[in-house]
This record gives sequence, structure tokens and C-alpha cells, in this order.
Amino acid sequence: MRLSRYFLPVLKENPTEAQIVSHRLMLRAGMIKQASAGIYSWLPLGFKVMRKIEDIVHQEQIRAGHIPMLMPTLQSADLWRESGRFDGYGEEMLRMKDRQGRDMLFSPTAEEMFTDVFRAHVNSYKDLPLTLYQVQWKFRDEIRPRFGVMRGREFYMKDGYNFDMSKEDALHAYNRHLVSYLRTYERMGLQAIPMRADSGPIGGDYTHEFLVLADTGESEVFYDSKVTDIQLGEREIDYDSVDQCQSILEEFTALYARTGETHEANQFGSIPKERQRSARGIEVGQIFYFGTLYSEKLGALVTDDQGNKVPVHMGSHGIGVSRLVGAIIEASHDDKGIIWPEGVTPFHCGIVNLKQGDDDTDAACEALYSGLTALGLEPLYDDRKERAGGKFATMDLIGLPWRITVGPRGLKNGVVEVTSRRSGESEELPIEQALTRIAG
Repeated sequence: MRLSRYFLPVLKENPTEAQIVSHRLMLRAGMIKQASAGIYSWLPLGFKVMRKIEDIVHQEQIRAGHIPMLMPTLQSADLWRESGRFDGYGEEMLRMKDRQGRDMLFSPTAEEMFTDVFRAHVNSYKDLPLTLYQVQWKFRDEIRPRFGVMRGREFYMKDGYNFDMSKEDALHAYNRHLVSYLRTYERMGLQAIPMRADSGPIGGDYTHEFLVLADTGESEVFYDSKVTDIQLGEREIDYDSVDQCQSILEEFTALYARTGETHEANQFGSIPKERQRSARGIEVGQIFYFGTLYSEKLGALVTDDQGNKVPVHMGSHGIGVSRLVGAIIEASHDDKGIIWPEGVTPFHCGIVNLKQGDDDTDAACEALYSGLTALGLEPLYDDRKERAGGKFATMDLIGLPWRITVGPRGLKNGVVEVTSRRSGESEELPIEQALTRIAG
């Protein structure tokens, strides 16, 4: 993409309404624009990052054997009355009437809708296990939306639902989701710690939240510092293996890590003092097992191998896709701007032409642009007739992993300058070597 043809409305000054780093940088980098309280328009750069995150979520869900679909955002109140949640959910649910006077709502979550689809089409134990999921917009009418996309009213979310014959099978689905989420976050350059949490209005017996440590996090967390040393890494995962998924869950949850709602001071106090940590965390996902809570209320029954009608065991599992954009920025930035991890960067590399209109620098930039594109990478070429300082400031602000600077002085020596955004280190390389360096 050529920056002269791209829509990137960057701001030079810090917006006064932004209270945290991610909100400030997303506004300054031209990623979002507030439409109303807690609701944002996603501009091209922000939309591109969110799509990169969504792609990783889909890839890892499908790898784990989960099936994507899509539910409506506007739902009938009738299903929610069946489950007992239409009146009980609270004022966060946006309720409305259609022109026929029927009660409707904007989906804050989708347990009822998925259960309704399941009960209409699945009748036998032979069709189980089954896990369905979607990535869709949700709305919760927060009383005080703040912190940009971190606590908005409208948000983009992956929510999935497993249906199983037994508690044992459903707990394997729970473990499978925990493992797939760990892999998902690691691919985004995040360390998200699974912590015992409160189930809230969704309900259930088992639940873990995934939290990214950050000073601006809304949750107080307590943990054993050794938990931050554990990584899933490149290990091969067999998601059908009950033993392997259980083993990984135990590895990641054996050490103490809890949110404030489930914190147990005595248990925390038994950890060696030098490893006791309290901090703030950003929730980026949560998994639940809630047994037959919804299947009994909504009549999601299947015939077992003895011919009996039995309710299925269920769980639900969410990832905050739009919230992750802000969480990644909170975890990866400096005083100049964003530092995108390779897995979610909107463009792989920025090309800065220091003398736009000069035949040699223009030709070198075009060669780099074509070469990177041929390698399957997406460069952002700053071909504007702007001062070098302004071009560098824009590149630092939007946080692409690499910058290639092309100027007449370097070209006389047959080199361009390659700079890592994360380390700040630069090296001068011939164009072909620069391409190899960026491609990894």
C-alpha cells in the first residue's frame, strides 16, 4: 500500500479524552474514531489489525476442531424468557420493540441462540461431541464506558459453545479451549495467564479468565511469579487427546493465579514471599463449563445409547477480538507509539523515501516495494512529499515491526537502512539483503 493513497488520519496531539495508552495511541494513529459513548468507527488501520486478530482466532479454533457459523445480533426476547435471563440480565442488555410490538434485544451473549439451533437439529448422541462458534458484534450498555475499545459498549467477540454427552466430555472440551486459547494469544505476541475467576451472569461451575498483565488493567490479580515462565511454544497438540489437554491445563493452572473475586489470602500466603505478585490485568478471554444449566431450561435433549432423552452438557468460551487490539498496545508500546508484534501487524514493513521525486531513491523504493510484495509481505510505502522527521514520526507512531529508509547518501554506497521498531537497532544493507532480513 502506498501511503499517498491510504486513509491514515494521524493526530499530532494527544486527545484530551483518552485516559490510557491504548486509547490515546489508537486515536492518534488513526485507527478508530468515536461515534458515541463506548461506540467506535474502525478506520482502515484499526480494522486491518482487528482482522489479523480475527484470522488467528479462526485458524486456532478450526485447528481445535471447532466449527464457525454466524448468529444475528438482534434476537427475540422469547428465547431469553425461556432461559429466565430476559428480566434477570440487568440494564446492560439493550432491549427494544420492533414495529409489531415484539420484544427484541441486541445480543450481549449467545447461549440461548446456539442452544436453540442445537435443539432444532441435533437429536442423537451419535452427533456429539459438537462445538460451534462465531465472531460477531455484541452490545452491553455499560453504565460508564471508558478506556476506548477496552471497555466499550459495542465490541467484536468470538463466542463458542460446546455440546457433549457427559461431564467428562464437556470438561475435555473445556481443556481443549484453554489450550487453543493459549496458542491463540502466543501467536499474537501476548502472554495471557489463565486465572480462576467468577462466572458472573453466565453462570457455571468452572471458569478461567485469561489476563494480560498491564498497569491499566481493570482487574486486580494475584499470582505466583513462576507462572510467567510457562510457554506453550511450538509443541505439537493433539486436541483429541484427553490426557495431553488435561496435562497442559494442569501445567498452566497448578501455580497460584487468581482474580480479586476468587483470591484466597491464606493460599496466596503459602507461596514463597519472593514469588508473590499482585498487579492489574486486562481480561482478553474467558471459558466456562456450566453443565446442563441451559440445556435443561431450553430443552436441548438428545437420545442416549439406551434410548433415553437426556440434556447435553455445555460450556461457553469467549475471546474479546476488538478488546485485544487495545490489550496488545497496552502490552507493547513506548513513548513514540505502538510496537506491533509480527503476528498482528497491519503491515510488515514501512518504506521511507527521504527524497521523493529523485530518480534513484524512487527506483530503489519501487524495487523494495515489489520485492517485499513478491515475498508475500505487505509493505507500507511512504511516498508522500513530506519532511523526513514527519515520516519517521508517523512510522514510529503506527508501530510497524520494520522500517527501511532509502536516501541518496546510502544509495551512493549501495545500501539502505533497516531499523527494528522493537529494539531500535539499525543496520545498512544492500537491497537484496534488506529483503531477506525483513522476510526472516
